[in-house]
Amino acid sequence: MFMGEYNHTVDPKGRLIVPSKFREQLGNEFVVTKGLDGCLFVYPNEEWHNIEEKFRNISMTSKDARKFSRFFFAGAASCELDKQGRILLPSVLREYADLEKDVVLVGVLSRIEIWSKDRWLDNNNYDDMDEVAEHMADLGLSI
Repeated sequence: MFMGEYNHTVDPKGRLIVPSKFREQLGNEFVVTKGLDGCLFVYPNEEWHNIEEKFRNISMTSKDARKFSRFFFAGAASCELDKQGRILLPSVLREYADLEKDVVLVGVLSRIEIWSKDRWLDNNNYDDMDEVAEHMADLGLSI
């Protein structure tokens, strides 16, 4: 399970250090793809294979299913750690998530999210958590 928040930078060549706590769980190779809310999603290979299986069972007669699968899979890239614990993020993914320099890596259960620091600060205001928690209870999640 991934958890925690880490601040890092993308270097001019598009390389990003993956925090050591995340590297332990990811292994040397994993998948990075376009995520929701303007961030990137990072999945260990095993979790990525589970997602692939779920998509294989979805009917492609649904326009939304086709559109989402193109968004999710066409944007995916297999990444490998170098000896310094860095990955090279493809330019198309850096552009999508607006990753220029300062980034935030966030552990979210089965995945990691990579955010530009500015987007992270803009999109993650927790002033409405009481209301959100009530909606989560409607979905069957209580803490």
